[in-house]
Amino acid sequence: MESQKQVIERLRTAFRSGVTTPLQFRLKQLEALLSLLEDNEPQILEAMHKDLAKPKFEAVLSEVDLVVNDLCHTISNLHSWMQPSYVGKNLATKFDDCFVRREPLGLVLIIGAWNYPLQLIVAPLIGAIAAGNCAILKPSEISKATEQLLSALIPKYLSQECYAVICGGAEETKLLLENRFDHIFYTGSQAVARSILQAAAVYLTPVTLELGGKCPCLIYGRLDIKAGAKRLVWAKFFNVGQSCVAPDYVLCTTEMRDALVPAIREALEEFYGPQAQQSPDYGRIITDRHYDRLMELLGKSEGKVVIGGDGAKEDRYMAPTVIVDLKESDALMQEEIFGPILPIITIESLDQGISFINQREKPLALYVFSDESQIVTTVLERTSSGGFCSNDGIVHMTLPGLPFGGVGASGMGSYHGRWTFETFSHRRGCMLRGWGLERISMLRYPPYSERRLGWLRWATTAKKKGWAGCSVM
Repeated sequence: MESQKQVIERLRTAFRSGVTTPLQFRLKQLEALLSLLEDNEPQILEAMHKDLAKPKFEAVLSEVDLVVNDLCHTISNLHSWMQPSYVGKNLATKFDDCFVRREPLGLVLIIGAWNYPLQLIVAPLIGAIAAGNCAILKPSEISKATEQLLSALIPKYLSQECYAVICGGAEETKLLLENRFDHIFYTGSQAVARSILQAAAVYLTPVTLELGGKCPCLIYGRLDIKAGAKRLVWAKFFNVGQSCVAPDYVLCTTEMRDALVPAIREALEEFYGPQAQQSPDYGRIITDRHYDRLMELLGKSEGKVVIGGDGAKEDRYMAPTVIVDLKESDALMQEEIFGPILPIITIESLDQGISFINQREKPLALYVFSDESQIVTTVLERTSSGGFCSNDGIVHMTLPGLPFGGVGASGMGSYHGRWTFETFSHRRGCMLRGWGLERISMLRYPPYSERRLGWLRWATTAKKKGWAGCSVM
């Protein structure tokens, strides 16, 4: 069996050979990845049910189809993405070819997460392949069944000289990070992200971090309460709240809360029946440790549980839970919940809600529910977040044309669609010059003079309309 270093050296040698560069090689690998998903959908769904009791509907929607759509979008557009982008020129470069060329970075490392164990490893891989890189994949060992399936399928469908899966826990990941990579793409917690950055700093390796945080949902103004409650419940309790973009807490007025809670209770019963534990459409907490953490957080909260609050550890079941009358200092407001607990915090005004959001770390996603467009616009313009969606949750990340990623503590860099291709590409600025216009070139040679400087500035200055005397070199 190969060691980590042997695998890394083998893949780096393959990259240096140039095998991954041609368009046809990239397309062949992407089409093979598509075949992997289409040929093995039943096994994929079974693995994710073993790991998370994930309903088929949710697994297909958020894991298989999301990745398939990203693949098809990439295959259809890759040729155009690979074309050089020509840039504007000045008089001194009028006869030169000036363009941006996308080039692969080299050997990249992709570390996935357990909550969407297929999507969060394969979606970055799509862009890595499309950009012409070799890649090492490190699936989460917590979602064991999916990890084992990926380690068996990836070598079967993709070039073993260019792509590899390395399994294991924290110790194997630590050893892996001691090696040099040309890019590291990590999805997971902020705590581990700090370790990733420290390891990357040794080699000055660029890093993309897809993290999370507390995603707020501000509900304000006129609203169809029933429709809003259904969309909120779906977004929050999809994958049992184990989503980095799930609404983490709600901000609304007391009047809105009093109308919203019964509507949430009604939506929950409509979705999952009177006993969510018996519903085939409601998943489970990933491990006993994660279950204990959630129950401990709930136990520390000084808020009032108005829906749910119970669970069954032997089944890793935690009921959909709604809690009100929380203070800002409550235990549930100190960290990302990442589970089926929804705190509702009351505010007195829109300004107070916006201030509450802005006083905290910038979230991965921010949601606002309102029928009043001015309220939506105000929240959009006065806040900052990785992504933004009005009157719904999570769905913004399903569109390949939108970049998905965090800002500040919720992450750095973005991906999906072309954005993944760009993440794994080096944008190389190129200028191809001939020997013409040597008279202009002579202006820059010593001996210098004020007259030459004046002519050179005239030939190289970009004029900005309406800004007399403004020049940009």
